[in-house]
Amino acid sequence: MKLILSTSNILAAGASIHRPTKSKSNAELIASLRANFDAHSAPTTPARSPSSHDNGNPAPPPQTPSYTAWTAQNASTLEIPALDFTASALHEERDQYDITLKLFYLPSPSPSTTSRAQQTREALSLVLQELHMPSIDLLILSFPAIYFDEDEACPDNNNKLSSRGPPELLPESFTSLLATWAIAERLHDEGLVKRLGVAEFGTDRLRDFVAATRVKPSVDQINLRDCCSVPKELLLLAKKEGVELLVHNDCSNVLPRGTVRELLGPEGAGILAAQAPFAGSKHHLDDDGSAVGDGDTGKRKSGLKRKSLHGEEAVTNGNGATAHTAELASEPAGLAGEVTPQWVVKYTAVVRNRGVVENKGYFAGAAVVD
Repeated sequence: MKLILSTSNILAAGASIHRPTKSKSNAELIASLRANFDAHSAPTTPARSPSSHDNGNPAPPPQTPSYTAWTAQNASTLEIPALDFTASALHEERDQYDITLKLFYLPSPSPSTTSRAQQTREALSLVLQELHMPSIDLLILSFPAIYFDEDEACPDNNNKLSSRGPPELLPESFTSLLATWAIAERLHDEGLVKRLGVAEFGTDRLRDFVAATRVKPSVDQINLRDCCSVPKELLLLAKKEGVELLVHNDCSNVLPRGTVRELLGPEGAGILAAQAPFAGSKHHLDDDGSAVGDGDTGKRKSGLKRKSLHGEEAVTNGNGATAHTAELASEPAGLAGEVTPQWVVKYTAVVRNRGVVENKGYFAGAAVVD
């Protein structure tokens, strides 16, 4: 089962001035997904019958709808929440906007060119449908486990890099980077993307990449969290090759697997089934798949409590009897299996002559495998 997660326009309450933000996109993404899920799955109060006003019975308690009521399944894809592209998210003509997409390829032990092509086109297609636009101005590709400063002469670099802990995986090969870039080049050839960019490329990687690609990257986004300034060698190379250096504060892995399970599990949106405990033991699987004992289940107990509020809350009627708002047997079972996030795309549409961000949001793709 493929999952498509979306935030809708996170600026829906009103446009904002285009300024840098101190919060990382990881926190913004997770908070926006959670808020969108909560908005679509908010409890509703059943209508009262006319007779209930006469016999003194209290109003029926709010009921949380099943996830099937606010999601949509098309073939083997589940949209969370259901997507609706009928109305345009932008109000001006195409030439009034600078539209930027940043596509994060999430950690995978063996990414294939076929899967990357599907993910890239799907991410772009979703944004174009959301914005009702025929093309975008800039597509930035972000690859997992790549940090520009690992190859740069930043002050005290070894100590700062060691603070990141052991890497989830090694950076993919240069050949794999070029194969993925060729996918973006085809989008450029088709007129869907005007400019292409990369993220976290240091001097050596950027030099080799520019020399080996047909459509050169026009942007290199770098994170200066471990460097006080842009290394001089990288500045000189970028100027020579016409590459614009931009600073960002995005996380490299914006949507970890454990976070997806927390968002979609029983303690979250209720779409994923609870993970089964290890057979013959009192241990359970934590959100990241690791085993935890009974002493570490505080968060899980809290999740169970929230689940009870979403369908098993006991209420007392006017006669003092206890009733349940829903029975477990009547609720659809959550999706069982391991969930793996695959990609995240962040999009922004800025009104050119005003510097105002009119629309900003995220889509994410994941897979559930038994």
